[in-house]
Parts: sequence; C-alpha cells; structure tokens
Amino acid sequence: MRSFRSSVLALAVLASACKGGPTPAPANTPPPAPAPAEPVRLTVVGTNDFHGWVMPHRATLPDGQKVEQGGAALFASYVARLREDNPGGVLLVDGGDLFQGTLASNLGEGAIVVDVYNLLGYTAVAIGNHEFDYGPVGPGPVATRPDEDPLGALKARVAQARFPFLSSNVREKDGRPLAWLGNDGTTVVTVKGVKVGLLGLSTLSTPQTTNPANVAGLRFESLADSAKQAAKSLREQGAEVVVAIAHAGGKCTDVSNPRDTSGCERDDGEIYAVLEALPKGAVDAVVAGHTHQVMGHFFGDVPVIETTGLARSFGVVDLFVDPVTHRVLPERTRINAAIPVCGAVDATLKSCDPLVLRDAKDVRLVPATFLGQPVTPDARVEALVDPAEARVEEEQRRPVGVETRARMPLVYEGESALGNLIADSMREAARSDAAVMNAGGIRADLPQGPLTFGKLYEILPFDNTLAVLDLSADELRRFLSLAYGGRKGVFAVSGLEVTLRACPGPERFQGVTLPGGKPLKAKATYRVAVPDFLLRGGDGVGPLTSTLPQERIHLLQAQDLREVLTAYGRAHGNALKPPALGRVHLVKAAGPCADAKP
Repeated sequence: MRSFRSSVLALAVLASACKGGPTPAPANTPPPAPAPAEPVRLTVVGTNDFHGWVMPHRATLPDGQKVEQGGAALFASYVARLREDNPGGVLLVDGGDLFQGTLASNLGEGAIVVDVYNLLGYTAVAIGNHEFDYGPVGPGPVATRPDEDPLGALKARVAQARFPFLSSNVREKDGRPLAWLGNDGTTVVTVKGVKVGLLGLSTLSTPQTTNPANVAGLRFESLADSAKQAAKSLREQGAEVVVAIAHAGGKCTDVSNPRDTSGCERDDGEIYAVLEALPKGAVDAVVAGHTHQVMGHFFGDVPVIETTGLARSFGVVDLFVDPVTHRVLPERTRINAAIPVCGAVDATLKSCDPLVLRDAKDVRLVPATFLGQPVTPDARVEALVDPAEARVEEEQRRPVGVETRARMPLVYEGESALGNLIADSMREAARSDAAVMNAGGIRADLPQGPLTFGKLYEILPFDNTLAVLDLSADELRRFLSLAYGGRKGVFAVSGLEVTLRACPGPERFQGVTLPGGKPLKAKATYRVAVPDFLLRGGDGVGPLTSTLPQERIHLLQAQDLREVLTAYGRAHGNALKPPALGRVHLVKAAGPCADAKP
C-alpha cells in the first residue's frame, strides 16, 4: 500500500496536468541553446594634422560674442563621452603631423603636444612629414655639427610618448627598421578581447615637405607595398582587426553619402593607390591625413576618415566584430565624419566655426552637447596647457617695432603682395640679384597695424633661414620650372618676372625675364636668395639644387626669415607696405582649365 505522502504527491501532479501546467521534461532532453552573442563594437576615433593646436581657435564676432572651436581640453570631453558610450572599446589614433604650426608646440619642440596626447590616452599615431621639422634638439632646425642628431627632437618626443609612433614604410638607408621607434611600424593591442593590429604610413613627399637635411639618412618606401606587408604580418600575429593610420590622404567634396565616392578627387591623394593595391580584407579601416580634407567614405568595404585638421574636428568609425568568426561585419560598420569640436554652437546653424558665424545674422550661442550630454573643457587638460598658453601669450604680445600700412592676405594659388614683400626682404638682406619664396612657407594673413611676434610667427611659422644660390640663366630656368611645376602654389619672386600657364602641372612654367621684360643674359651668373628649405630640395626643386657644387651655395644661418622681414621694415621707416603686383603673368592654357586663374 502506498504511503499517504506518495498518494498526495500523485494527486497533485495529476491536478497540475489537468489545469494545463507544465509536464516535467524527460531526463534526457538537452537544455535550450543560449542566445547568440552580440558582435563586439570597436570605436575608432581619428584625428589628423593636429599641428600643435592644444589651445582652441578663438574669435570675436561682429556683435562682440566670443566663439571657440577645437583645442585639446574641449576635445577631451568628446573622447570622454565616447568612452562612456562604449566602455573599454575606444581606440584613439592620429594620422600624423602632430607638431609644427603654433608657438605652443614649437617653443618646446612638440613636448606639450605629447603631454596632451599622453593624457588623452592615444593608442598610436602615424609619423607625418612635419614630425621631422625640428631637427636636432635645440633651436637650430638642422644639424650643423657632427655631434648633432638631425632626428634628435623627434627621438625625444618618441621617448616621451606613452604610445607608439608608427611608420611601416620609413626605414634606415640600408632598409633596416628604425630601431629608435621601438617597433617595425606596427603594433598590436587587445580591445574588449579583440586583437587589433595598427600599421602606420608616412607620405612619400616627406623629403620635399620637411627640411630635406633632416631625413637625408632615411628611406621612404612604397606606401602600398609596405601596407600590404604590414597587414599580412599583423594577421600572422593573430590580429583579428587591422586599422591603418596613414599620413597620406585624399579629398572628397561630398560626405553626405559615405557609399558615393564619385566626388573624391583621384589626382591628388596617395591613399587611393594604397586602397586599390590592398587585397580584400587586408585592412578593416583607415584613418588618413596630410591633405587637410574631409573624408568619410567606404572604398569597397573599407571605411576611410580624415578631417581638415588643426584640432577643429574628428572622425569616428564603429566596427562590429563577429564573436564566432572573429572578423569585422562590414554591413554593420558606421562612419561619423568630421564631428566639429564646439563648446557652444549657434542655435540655428549648430556651428561654432568663426568663418560661418561671422557672416550669420542674429547669432545665438547655446551650450553644445554630444551623445546627449553637455560638452565642457576637461580641467586636467586645461591645467596641463595653461602654462604653455601663458608663455605663448607673452610672446604673442611682444611688438617687433614695425607697423603694417595695409592688410596683405595669404594667397596660395596666385601672386600676392605678401609673398612679394617677403621676397623683396630676402633679396635686400642677401644683396642678391633675385629672390624666390615658396608659397607653402607663408601660412597667415599680414594684418594692418603694429606687428607683434605672435602674428609674425603665424605668417612664417617655420624656422627657415636665408640662403643664396649662384645660378646660370639655364639653371635659374630649371629651378623655376621645378618650383612652379610641382603643384606647390605660386612662388613669389623679386627681381624677376615669370610667365605661367593658368593650369597647375609640370608644364606650368613658361618663361622668366628680368623686370620690364629684359631677357636673362646667357653667360651671366645670378645670385638668388631662397629659404634654406628650397636649397635643401624642398617643394620638388632637389633635382637642381642637389647638383650644385658647394662653392655656389651660401648659407646665411644667422638670419631666419622672420628676422629678415622685420629688419626690412625697420630699414624702410619702421613700416611694411604692400608692393605692386605684376611679377607673375598668366597665359591661357588649352583644355578644361583654359580660363582658370591660379
């Protein structure tokens, strides 16, 4: 006879079954399958061409309101929001040219920039051409003694950094990796359990866009071949995701549709050749730089981002990694291109760009937000930058004893009074027959009124010194042909008149005469003043300057171009006046730019 307890239990089970309750599963039924794991999200945050802008760009609008854009302290707030949005999943990288361009950077040979990048927590940076500008440690831009290392300042910044500087295509002359970098141009990090490989690339134009003397001991190899080899090596090391950070870029006029690359200009961008040469799946994302142009596009399945630089904006790529295959899911990838860095924006235009707001009506600034939260400067970064800013302000306010009688704007693709003025000052200081000033060496307008060192520095930020070349008439023509044919803007001249085609390109230079159209004398030797940047082969003139014997090269090391310009003003009544134009003559060219103006 069953016990009372077992009988009650049987009745309870029967009652439960009658009520539709669950029937106990057979003992051998497998447990339900777990839900599939979600893909791992990696957030790649990219900056490029920072150029020392640890401080924000500031401007006062016509109505007296003050606006700020960019700067390290404000950018730190955006990075913090991104890290809160994806804890442990952010890679912060830079496409190169961290240094050169501001007093804050240049007074310490880039030290404040590396301090800021350390605090922001950068994962890695590419090596840009301007990373080589400072030359040896100390004030001299090039080594002048055997004990000076032409890479000394950059090596000091590499040692200071808590992140790697990467370039897989820069080698010693004999092909060995750069031992002082501490890497082979690549690095591997683990982010949210995913192994991410990073490879760096440096533009092949570096020897022409920094002081060539500082990189004479280096070899710059093919970007595409180096990228392929570096990506292959990273995959062999177990990298599940590969990101290229390249100081090489492009230009896309429309970022409204990231899948439409028809507006991307292919004739002036090294990154396109790299993308076309890479095998499918070699890299999963690219952070580009160097061209200072906005990109936010997919080339095939590869997202590419770039900004205009100067710490005004940044880009974001969200990659999603399949937890089973450990590969990126390209259909899930998202691009957010050129996000502006603003503390306050106009309520209507949602912009803090002074160039936009100065022409707007009824500007009403409201606090900016990002990812649903207010954006405020990071106090730690402000405390780090404040001493550098104080030193900069002291230098900027220092008068140089010269007054400018009229505003002279920066003009890159045409003849300019400012360029002519600088060329005139060089010619007078060198007591030469002529002078040539490269357009890329001039970086800001010259305002009307008393000139301060800060403004002078913005105009001529590079520590170029005066040099003189002794050239025959044919050599002078060859020099100018190289200068104007390299798509480096319209060089300024003094003591000469040049004729150019309207269209840029190798055949742009058409001829040169003395003032008034007088021809050059075939057997004469002309003393031509130039920045030492050109003497050393910058901006593509190396094929001529490298052939000159030493006795026809004269370095005037004691005179940098800032001192040359201020001395010229003091010698002319403590005033700088705009010279007349008419030294550059244009001729129409056949083809699509027949009516173009430089």
